[in-house]
Amino acid sequence: MVEKIYFQSSMPRSGSTIFQNLMGQNPEFYVTPTSGMLELVFGARANYTNSPEFNAQDSELMKKGFTSFCKNGMEGYFNAITDKKYILDKSRGWGVYRPFLESFYPNPKVICLVRDLRSVLCSYEKIYRKNQHKSDPIRDDSTSSGTTVHKRVDEWMNPNNTIGRAVERIFEMIRQGYDDKILYVRYEDLCLNPEHEMKRIYNYLELPYFEHDFDNIQQITIEDDSVYGLSNDLHKIRPTLELNPSDFKQILGVDISNWAYDTYKWYFDKFNYKKNS
Repeated sequence: MVEKIYFQSSMPRSGSTIFQNLMGQNPEFYVTPTSGMLELVFGARANYTNSPEFNAQDSELMKKGFTSFCKNGMEGYFNAITDKKYILDKSRGWGVYRPFLESFYPNPKVICLVRDLRSVLCSYEKIYRKNQHKSDPIRDDSTSSGTTVHKRVDEWMNPNNTIGRAVERIFEMIRQGYDDKILYVRYEDLCLNPEHEMKRIYNYLELPYFEHDFDNIQQITIEDDSVYGLSNDLHKIRPTLELNPSDFKQILGVDISNWAYDTYKWYFDKFNYKKNS
């Protein structure tokens, strides 16, 4: 029987998959790959908001029923697929939609892994270069879009694209003033000092610490990225936590690296990343 659902809402290419599988070492945890749970409750919210059958009834009574439906629906979903006590559900939207989540799931615990933004962009560029044998939707020579590193970075940082959307969401959490209820974990710190960071995470979750094996992380989450038209190895993990040397200046160039720092300085200040790191 599920006792508590926890939530992970992280930056792309920030170790979110390896973190799920690390937490999955704890036998009391069921960990998800990228989950559709948020989409399920969004769908329910849309129907609750727009259906005349709900609008025609007592609004407070319907609100009570709807919020109970969402909470019990999530718990029922996980009770059907696991007998573990704790759930760690992964979706990039949980952080920015925390006020909606809290409306039916009191005091939700949301973990957000972050990473030096230049390293995130560098990782995307490496993936692009690695998969030259496949057509990439970011590049269109007929319109000259995505044909240079500069253009690809601009596209990835667009709020309609993955990295830009994630950064915008963190900014919105800060602007609305509930970012202090989110536990931010720097990917770099998790790799370099994993025990300290994991103890900090368990303290935030208000759970007793579990001794993890940082040198033997088995992959238990499965994601088929081909359904998104992406390379199918994006969520394959290494068995150990290790931080590769920073090479974003070599891959992106000094000018783009400095542009990212200067343009999103609030992000670098928030998470204590230095310009010359």
